[in-house]
Amino acid sequence: MTYQLQFGDLAAYAGMFASGAAVTLALTAASTLLGIGLGIAGAAIHQSRRAAARTAVHAYVEAIRNTPFLVQLFFVFFGLPALGVHIGEYTAAVLAMTLNLGAYSIEILRAGIDAVPRGHREAAAALAMSRRETFVHVLLPQAFAKVFPALASQIVITMLGSAVVSQISVADLTYAASYVQSRNFRAFETYFLIAGVYLAMALLLRAALTVAGRRLFMRNVRGAR
Repeated sequence: MTYQLQFGDLAAYAGMFASGAAVTLALTAASTLLGIGLGIAGAAIHQSRRAAARTAVHAYVEAIRNTPFLVQLFFVFFGLPALGVHIGEYTAAVLAMTLNLGAYSIEILRAGIDAVPRGHREAAAALAMSRRETFVHVLLPQAFAKVFPALASQIVITMLGSAVVSQISVADLTYAASYVQSRNFRAFETYFLIAGVYLAMALLLRAALTVAGRRLFMRNVRGAR
């Protein structure tokens, strides 16, 4: 039996695919802002002198990096209600994605901070800058400039990993694909199309982040040389 490709059957669901892609990008944008903020906070704590706080951050990073994202998502959506914390599926998706990206951002930024020449810290101390001022004005800008490509890649990975949020009924792009193929039974065409859309979004997001990184941090890269 010869299989007949019929991509035309998907045209009727174009609006649903577009809506799903918009949800995926919105989740990525929200979790990126929150996750990088969490990464900055964690990196700052790692630079502090409080051993207990550093240990807590290290434990959080290791817990996230060594467990599947799907399990983290289920823990947030299904586990927290057992503790009396009830949140919707979209909030759960953003929270899980934020916690995941935040852990990786901490490690990426920590590596960037460690790569800042020691002389820059000594210069800041000579100018009587506080530890907070040194972190904000000296270490953090240079760290971002050094590790932005790695951070951008992690953001793209987070977007691609968001496909599993359809498991808690978030109407993202993968959810739309599952719905469509269950109605028209054109699984090959549907998932082939969705794979292409994810590929396009990943390439465009990476390109946009690359341009943004060059404009924001090129001066810091030149100044650090």
